[in-house]
Amino acid sequence: MKKSQYLFFFVLLLHACKEPVVKPPVVEIEDIKIDNIEIYGEYAGQIRAYRSVEIHARVEGFLERMAFEEGKKVEVNDPLFYINNQLYKARVEKARAQLLKDEAQAAKAERDVERLRPLYEQNATSRLELDNAEAALNMANASVSMSKADLAQAELQLSYTVVRSPLSGYISERYVDIGTLVGKSNSSLLAMVVQRDTVLVDFKLTALDYLRTQRRNVHLGELDATRSWQPTVTVTLADNTVYSQKGIVDFASPLVDPKSGTFGVRAEISNPDHVLLPGQFTRVTLLLDVMENVMVVPRKAISIERGGAFLFVVRPDSVVEKRFVEIGPEQNNKIVINRGLSSKEKIVVEGYQKLIHGQKVIWQYPQPSVDSSKQESIKK
Repeated sequence: MKKSQYLFFFVLLLHACKEPVVKPPVVEIEDIKIDNIEIYGEYAGQIRAYRSVEIHARVEGFLERMAFEEGKKVEVNDPLFYINNQLYKARVEKARAQLLKDEAQAAKAERDVERLRPLYEQNATSRLELDNAEAALNMANASVSMSKADLAQAELQLSYTVVRSPLSGYISERYVDIGTLVGKSNSSLLAMVVQRDTVLVDFKLTALDYLRTQRRNVHLGELDATRSWQPTVTVTLADNTVYSQKGIVDFASPLVDPKSGTFGVRAEISNPDHVLLPGQFTRVTLLLDVMENVMVVPRKAISIERGGAFLFVVRPDSVVEKRFVEIGPEQNNKIVINRGLSSKEKIVVEGYQKLIHGQKVIWQYPQPSVDSSKQESIKK
C-alpha cells in the first residue's frame, strides 16, 4: 500500500475518534402571565315564572262568559270571567232597603230624644222616658252600622261575579267551560296568569361548592358592591345554545337538604322575548368565584407524574430546571400556579418532552402565526 493511502486512512481514523458535537435542543418559551381566572360550576336547573297566580271564583254561581283570548297578554284588573249575578244583585237591593229602614228608625229615635230632653229639663217628663229614648237611638244607630256593613258585603260579593286579573301577564287556557257551576264550594280553578318577562331559575348547589364560595368570602344571594364581579348565571337551551341574557343570584337557601347534601339557589333572568318558558329544564352555569391577578401558564406546559405536577423553567444561563409546582383551577387551557414559580420566570411550552434537569437549551419565543391570505400577499 502506498504511503498516501496510509495517510488517508489515518486521517479518517482520527476523524472517527473525535467526539461528535451535540447541539443544544431548541425550545419555545413563554413568560409567566398574570390574569383573572373565573371559576364556574354547572348544575341542572328549572325555569319558573317570576309570578304565577291561580284564578279562582270567590263566589258561587254559573259561569256565563269569558272575556279574554287564551294564551294572550292581560293587564291587571282586566275582566276575565263573568258569573251569573242575579242572586247577588237581589242581596244588594235587600241590604240597601234594610239600610234605608234602619236609617229612618234612627232618625225617629233622634227626634224623640230631642223632644224629650227639654221636657226633662223642665221636669215635664221622667228620667226613665228620656233614658229609654236615648237607648232606642243607640240601638237604631247600631242597626244602621250593621246594615251599612251588610250592604258593603253584598256589593263586594256582587263585584266578585266579575273575575278580574290580579296582575299583568299571560293567561293560560281556561280550565272550565261556560255554564259550569263554580265557586267556593267546589274551588274550581278557572285559569292561571303568569309573568314571564322576567323568569326565575332554580337549581341545587353542592355543599362543597358552597364551602368554597364561603372561604373566598362570596355569599350567594347577597350583592357586594365592593367586588368587581357578582355571581351571575347563564343557561343553556335545549338546542345547546347559550341564552344571551345573564341572571343574578338573588336567593340562597339557609338550609341544606340532608338527603342530597345540596341547598337551593335561585337566580333572576330577564326574558323579554319569552325564549325561556316556565317549567322547562335547563343547564345552569354559575360564576362561583374570580381569582384576580394570579399566575397562569398554558396547560400544555404542565406534565403530571407521581411526584406531582412539574414544568421546565429556563434560567438566565439558558439551563433548564425541572420545577415541581402546586397547580390550581384551569380555564381555557390556562392553569393557575399557586406555588413554585415567580412572575418573572420563563417556562418551556414546546420541545420539553426529552429535556432533563440541568440541560442547556437554545430558547426562542413562539413565532406569530401568519394566515394564508397574508402569506400570499407576501409572496407577490
